[in-house]
Amino acid sequence: MTHKHPVYKKIVVKVGTNVITGKDGKLDPDILDSLTGQIAALAGKGVEVILVSSGAVGAGRGMVTISGALSPVETRQVLAATGQIRLINAYSDRFSKHDMLSAQILVTKGDFRDRQHYLNMRTCFNALLQQKIVPIVNENDAVAVTELMFTDNDELSGLIASMMQVDAHIILSNVDGLFDMQGETKKLISEVDPSSKHFSQYIRPTKSEFGRGGMLTKCNIAHKLSQLGITVHIANGMQPHILESIIHGEPVGTRFLPQKSKHGIKRWIAGSEGLEKGAVVINEGAIQALIAPDHASSLLPVGITAVEGTFSKGDVIRVCAENGTVIAYGMATCGHEKARSVMGHKGQKPVIHYDYLYIVPA
Repeated sequence: MTHKHPVYKKIVVKVGTNVITGKDGKLDPDILDSLTGQIAALAGKGVEVILVSSGAVGAGRGMVTISGALSPVETRQVLAATGQIRLINAYSDRFSKHDMLSAQILVTKGDFRDRQHYLNMRTCFNALLQQKIVPIVNENDAVAVTELMFTDNDELSGLIASMMQVDAHIILSNVDGLFDMQGETKKLISEVDPSSKHFSQYIRPTKSEFGRGGMLTKCNIAHKLSQLGITVHIANGMQPHILESIIHGEPVGTRFLPQKSKHGIKRWIAGSEGLEKGAVVINEGAIQALIAPDHASSLLPVGITAVEGTFSKGDVIRVCAENGTVIAYGMATCGHEKARSVMGHKGQKPVIHYDYLYIVPA
């Protein structure tokens, strides 16, 4: 069913390198014209758009001839740093033809690591959107070292979608969506229920043609966002008017249906996987209390059997079973020393309050 009015008011659009660069690795002017024109049309209908765009390294390849002996990391840094200027100018020039301003935001995974940076980023995005300026985001490849690198821009855009509490996260790739690979003929899957977890049946076991983030990465991010109440679309960015089709509710690509929304602080905690400062290990009784579907429980010291690492009040910590399985992430109400001193004791205040606890989907 097509809607005259936009079905979403605020969206993150993630554009892959393979959408905006041609076979030669250079930027494709026609696709850039199309995408910026569509975003301008959406803005005219009152839709707020945050654009996450890959392609800096590809744009750099069209500009720089590397001479001398550079390591692969140095080569990537040089291409990314020079290419980013070309990429942002390509967008900026096109948006200006539609009388729109755009802004550049470069981030690393570390920017999502602590609450203050996270809130500063959110304030910046909100201010830009309020001023009707299109934020254009990319990973800061020139400074991101391996452990601070996102899986790829799918992960980055997913974190931004969560942080900004958008209605939809649209991943534009060079395929039409997710296909069921089980039958003789591959069939496009138009909808994925939020309870689905096993995506391997839709994924070819070959090496991904999608740069760092393959289709499995996209599915896992889509699943995580659907748990946070955000609809995710995977669609073909080379298809004319694709964004306008999605925003008007037309059945294109693959749509991951959302579960009911979680409030903001839980969104941040849910996005903190891999960034947590320490951990607590809990016994079986505490696990059952936390995951019980019929009531909400805080994590009490009585169920804690070990405290690992160093953390302060307000840090995100991991909650694990005794076999190491991650049960939840949450914001600590105290530091590691206090947690260690009260663990196993009854009648103590929670180490993680329910409002700051994100249970990992089983």
